Amino acid sequence: MNERSPIGAADVDPDADWLAAVMHVAFFVLLCSSLTRYLIVHPVARTTPWVIALAVALALLYALGPVLRVLPGSKEAPATASGIWLAAVIGVWLALVLLAPSFGNCAVPLFYIAMRSLRTRSAIVLVVLITAFVIFAQVKLRFRFGFDPNLVLGPPAIAALATAVFLHAQRQTDRLRTVITELIRTRRELAAIERREGTLAERQRLSMEIHDTLAQGLSSQQMLFQAADRLWESDPATARRHVRSAASIAEHNLAEARRFVHDLAPADLADGHGLDDALRSLAERETSDTLRIRFHQDGTPATALPDRVQSALLRIAQGALANIREHSAATTATLTLSHLDNQVVLDIADDGRGFDPVGKPRGVRGHGLPAMRARVQQLGGILTVESAPGEGTVLSAAIPLSPPQS
Repeated sequence: MNERSPIGAADVDPDADWLAAVMHVAFFVLLCSSLTRYLIVHPVARTTPWVIALAVALALLYALGPVLRVLPGSKEAPATASGIWLAAVIGVWLALVLLAPSFGNCAVPLFYIAMRSLRTRSAIVLVVLITAFVIFAQVKLRFRFGFDPNLVLGPPAIAALATAVFLHAQRQTDRLRTVITELIRTRRELAAIERREGTLAERQRLSMEIHDTLAQGLSSQQMLFQAADRLWESDPATARRHVRSAASIAEHNLAEARRFVHDLAPADLADGHGLDDALRSLAERETSDTLRIRFHQDGTPATALPDRVQSALLRIAQGALANIREHSAATTATLTLSHLDNQVVLDIADDGRGFDPVGKPRGVRGHGLPAMRARVQQLGGILTVESAPGEGTVLSAAIPLSPPQS
């Protein structure tokens, strides 16, 4: 328990409001019952007018707390005003107990107010003093009838029970407030982690898009320009053809870059073109004097392929052709798109030098295959690579058309 702040001084919660309302109602009920008992037992005593006046004053003074917003524990209550109000209430109540000890029944609601307005140790000291005063008033009045142990043992037991309940409730409130604070902090941390993961995923997506589009186009242009430079004097016609091919690739890359910025589908899939048309156009565009690329389609799709599947397979084909052109020294390559009952399969085969799929090929930076594998796995598919040194390479991407089973 925080010894430096009053119990209940923190933000008021619904449970605290409910308990405060119960205590306020209990105070007025106990005050009315004590006054009624006194009037029944002492209808014509000399102190009866004083008891009535003090009881009415105590009721009015207590009722002014919520009206003036100086009730301890409320957010609007100034510390000085709450202290003055509490001192006035307890002072009037002490005078009533001196005249009529039965008003000591109102002590429990006063315990609650003391707990909400004072520091823990100060509140406990006040509770002890109030309890001692109640015992003194009752023993002094009834001493002539003999010693009654209930007058000495009853008030401390009630005070201890009430104080323990109030302290326990406040500690539970503090624990709940701590848990809520921890949950809020954890939620913020999770949100930050999700933002970081989203940023990393977006970076990975961007790297794959750049590798499969712009990087491939730039690599093709570089090779075409180098070939044109070598043939510029000996074979100008072929050199010009290479330059025109490079210009066509640059135009296509420009369209890809614009759509890439706007996060649209690949340029070959725009304007209603399907995956087969996009792969056929890719094969025709990437065919050169040194590399002949063919496209073959096996079967027809029962329904249109999802956009994500078409985009992923086209990017895989672009990346695979870029690897073939840059690393394999192949003369022919074949793109085969197979539509099966529950999956679509894209095979890319070449007659190049091949490599060991288990090890890392010499001179290869190693980003193409991981990017392809990541694309396929995101759609629940499988990417397989079959190759051996001197025997060419077959890359196969199989993507299911139904959602993958958990």
